[in-house]
Amino acid sequence: MSMAITGATGNVGRALVETLAAAGVPLTATARGITDAHLPEGVRALPSDLTDPETLRPVLEGADALFLQSGGPSAFLIDPPRLLDTVKRSGVRRVVLLSSQGVATRPESASHGRTARVIEDAVRESGLDWTILRPGGFASNAFAWAESARTRREIAAPFADTGLPVIDPADIAEVAAVALREPGHNEAVYDLTGPERVTPRDQAEAIARALGEPVRFTEQTRAEARAQMLHFLPEPVADTTLSILGTPTEAEQRISPTVEHITGHPPRTFTTWASRNITAFR
Repeated sequence: MSMAITGATGNVGRALVETLAAAGVPLTATARGITDAHLPEGVRALPSDLTDPETLRPVLEGADALFLQSGGPSAFLIDPPRLLDTVKRSGVRRVVLLSSQGVATRPESASHGRTARVIEDAVRESGLDWTILRPGGFASNAFAWAESARTRREIAAPFADTGLPVIDPADIAEVAAVALREPGHNEAVYDLTGPERVTPRDQAEAIARALGEPVRFTEQTRAEARAQMLHFLPEPVADTTLSILGTPTEAEQRISPTVEHITGHPPRTFTTWASRNITAFR
């Protein structure tokens, strides 16, 4: 079985490519600006842009299954029915979609719920076999603190003691690999979280332990965090993200058993993620 992986240079896509390549699965990996240097040996790299489905045609040639990572700023520019029509006409039979927990928890939010729902609906209506993954917050969002931790041994974040069960992207990738390769996951929607709620203060302490050095934690006000986020996020995305971080719903705080059920092992802790990625904070 041959597979195509979109978003292959991102935190989930990169881990998925590594997992499937190690298993000997024939792969084509795609992202904007991707080159062979981004990938394990033997994985074909072809650049594409999901906002222009025609660029996907060479990527999908000969592929039986597709991992579709449609998040990020470009999600607002994607034409989901056209994209899925291109996928179907290419001969792909199965799609695993990386969606968002926000489809269920923030359905009225254009940035987190409504846009992802439109893409989900296009996948459901495509006539293809499909599986939808809805993770909560990513452990890798902590990379936003890497520069301040590296240069000043300082981490600043709002809502210091509000915990969420953030998930290691490697666990999302493992679930995706199973759903792409094994039967029994058609028309399934999987909520994915980490094994425990961790607060920003907890995360800073885990990074400090992995560094073996003190890291000063400073609690930001919502206004301070918002001003910082607006440097790299659209206003609606920043505002909804702050609402999730500061006043999460019961569903956003709930710990899902799905990762262990699908992969056979408990989801990785934030401490494990921090230890594996500590070079970014040195």
